[in-house]
Amino acid sequence: QLQLVESGGGLVQPGGSLKLSCTASGFGFDVHAIGWFRQAPGKEREGISCISLNGLTEYYADSVRGRFTISRDNAKNTVYLQMDSLKPEDPSVYYCAAQRFMAVRQMCATGRVSYWGQGTQVTVSS
Repeated sequence: QLQLVESGGGLVQPGGSLKLSCTASGFGFDVHAIGWFRQAPGKEREGISCISLNGLTEYYADSVRGRFTISRDNAKNTVYLQMDSLKPEDPSVYYCAAQRFMAVRQMCATGRVSYWGQGTQVTVSS
């Protein structure tokens, strides 16, 4: 059983940066792939970046590739999402999620995961 808690959301100007954190408690963080998803009001949930359990494989959606960077520190039970060059279309509630035995591309594409965090709001506005 994993519990996931996101932090780091907030208000940023267009072109600015934020770094989100997803910290896990419970058993088995280091055997789970972790993903970041986002959902804006009236829109479908989007899997934007996922990372394998050992951090060696990363996936990015086209909408964030080149601007966002995912990383993980298994010693700290934490996954990060560095978000740079934020755009007006990026505001959403950002969620982290965890799943075992799933490729990162599939995880981000399907969102079929076992554990979800409660989400953190990201707002981009001048």
